Amino acid sequence: MKNAHIVPVSGTPFDGTIVVTDGQISALGADIESPEGYEIIDAQGAWLLPGLIDAHVHLGVHEQGEGWEGADFNETTEAVTAAVRAIDAINPHEIGFDDAVASGVTTVNVNPGSANPIGGLTVAVKTHGGVVDDMVVRSPSGLKAALGENPKRFHGDQKRTPSTRLGTAYTLRKAFTEAKHWMAKDPEDRPVDLISEALAKVLAGEIPWRQHCHRADDIATAIRIADEFGYELVLDHGTEAFKLADRIAARGIPVLYGPMMVSRSKVEVRERTPTAPGILSAAGVKVSIITDHPVVPIDFLIHQAALAVREGMDPAEALKAVTLHPAEVLGVADRMGSLEVGKDADFALWSGDPLDTRNRVLRTWINGREVYRFDEQTRRGAVVPRW
Repeated sequence: MKNAHIVPVSGTPFDGTIVVTDGQISALGADIESPEGYEIIDAQGAWLLPGLIDAHVHLGVHEQGEGWEGADFNETTEAVTAAVRAIDAINPHEIGFDDAVASGVTTVNVNPGSANPIGGLTVAVKTHGGVVDDMVVRSPSGLKAALGENPKRFHGDQKRTPSTRLGTAYTLRKAFTEAKHWMAKDPEDRPVDLISEALAKVLAGEIPWRQHCHRADDIATAIRIADEFGYELVLDHGTEAFKLADRIAARGIPVLYGPMMVSRSKVEVRERTPTAPGILSAAGVKVSIITDHPVVPIDFLIHQAALAVREGMDPAEALKAVTLHPAEVLGVADRMGSLEVGKDADFALWSGDPLDTRNRVLRTWINGREVYRFDEQTRRGAVVPRW
């Protein structure tokens, strides 16, 4: 592709050329010559950015407009379901995946829901494909857990633990303690225990602990328990994280902030504010912006980043919050999140600066293959069929 305004995210924007070979970026720069034998695309000055990444969605496991049939994100029959895997419930033909590629989102991290203190294993997938196994980037990519209102409400209503914040913290500690005892046994003597096996991945540092929490006191509890057991903590949502920004920054804990464009529907999100990403980022916290799709539809990911900029976030940091930072949190920054030689050719061509919400995605590529194109004449976009 030539004549593009290239925004690599990891470096200074420039006008130039990008070359793709076998689904990966093989060259890019201001003075790169288009190699012979390659398809040449003239960007005509449009902006080329890495594919956007949303590190917290329920895409494909909480299908839009499907009611109970498409609601496969919370296994609420037990409080601890660490061994369930989001990958087993993803429908890659859910319409939200088309919305994703049409808005330049090329990778998402699909999570179980937040009804349980320990909800299950997450998976990072690309947003185009016919079979989810062919879309996987990293599996598992984390273990989802929840503090706050959701678990105490879901399980308290069923008259079982946890029905309080006390009980939720106890449930986490109990599960981790049992997993540590299981890990301490000779592998040949270990009983079959899928729960402990999943938790062992966290305790061994193989995957991060993805902690759903909103209120500042719940965030403090998340940090406290992480310190006790020594695992890698990621704060999902973090509505009141700005109150603990210095403490979070000092520990190097990333925050996946959002969803931002929602009502104050419950007590723990009353202080949600679009100023929070900027406050956290200025304090030195690695911030990603998330939609929690379908809570905020996936196609409004970039709008939330633009809103954060309007409320004080540095524009360059806002772009990182929907590209490079989530790639780093998911452990896949060697493949995506920025435009660099050797990375996957996942990118989108925009009509202009994506932080100006009047601009749109013109074309999207995943692994160097075009998966979406907007027709300027008909004013309609088309996603390449998944089969």
